[in-house]
Amino acid sequence: MTLVENPFFVLGLSPDASRIEIEREAQKLLGMLELGFEAALTYTTPLGSRERTPEAVRAAVAALRDPYQRLLAELWARHAPASLDEAPPPPAAASSGLRKRLGWRP
Repeated sequence: MTLVENPFFVLGLSPDASRIEIEREAQKLLGMLELGFEAALTYTTPLGSRERTPEAVRAAVAALRDPYQRLLAELWARHAPASLDEAPPPPAAASSGLRKRLGWRP
């Protein structure tokens, strides 16, 4: 299992999701994929967006049914870096004032 194939990312759920929530979300996503809903075609990972397929959804549910694989997926999902799709935070305004006080020049 790689970071982009993490079952929690594929299903769009948090690592705190219960087994029932996982099963419901998988069924919902499979139905949406079958109907071709735009919202179900991709999912977000820390390495960017990826294509979601019915096979990926089924594999994610199967992985989360195994306690050992679920533990690994939870660890990776909880400690994953921020997504590359998100813009980096703007520099703090206080840092420019701090630089002036320390004698730095622009």
